[in-house]
Amino acid sequence: MSCRLCQSPVADFASSRRKRYQQCSVCLSVMMHPLDLPDAESEKALYLTHQNDVNDLRYQAYLSPAINAVLRDYDNTAAGLDFGAGPGPVVQHVLSGHGFQLSLYDPIFHPDVSVLDRDYDFIICTEVMEHFHDPNQAFKQLRKLLKPCGKLYCMTSLFDPNIDFMKWHYKNDPTHVFFYHQNALDYIAEQHGFSAVTVDERLICFSG
Repeated sequence: MSCRLCQSPVADFASSRRKRYQQCSVCLSVMMHPLDLPDAESEKALYLTHQNDVNDLRYQAYLSPAINAVLRDYDNTAAGLDFGAGPGPVVQHVLSGHGFQLSLYDPIFHPDVSVLDRDYDFIICTEVMEHFHDPNQAFKQLRKLLKPCGKLYCMTSLFDPNIDFMKWHYKNDPTHVFFYHQNALDYIAEQHGFSAVTVDERLICFSG
């Protein structure tokens, strides 16, 4: 088997909650075993249990690093896409209050593929990249959707060797299937033509 991001060899890493995990020998990411990946119906059922109310101030605060980065870097004439917006597109809701008009895409909840036929100044991808079954293909698509000097803002919890994986709450969501190491972010930037990648706690910014 090989890493679903960088295609390097993987090795068995851990088992938890009847799910098996492997670690890449090069990018050091940890990923759910391909035979244990959830199907689309299971994923949708779990997403529907999430309380993503657009008016929830705590959830707005949770996503505020990405929202504030957009407000810092762009004015409201910029074209933005909320990729993987989910059932409650909080980012779009907050930014619309600042005059932004964001397009929405989500394969389950906002499946309008016409929004994937143009490019954007910035893309928001909050709490989404850990769900990618095929992260290499997903980041290839995201780069294609981004204008040459655009920015991709992601939010996720990165994996590092200091984390006790068996006690790590982030892995307990069965739809979280890929946990990125810093090496993986560097690979994504180089492989898909980003000029830089920066990490500020949970906020990851890929620059075009």
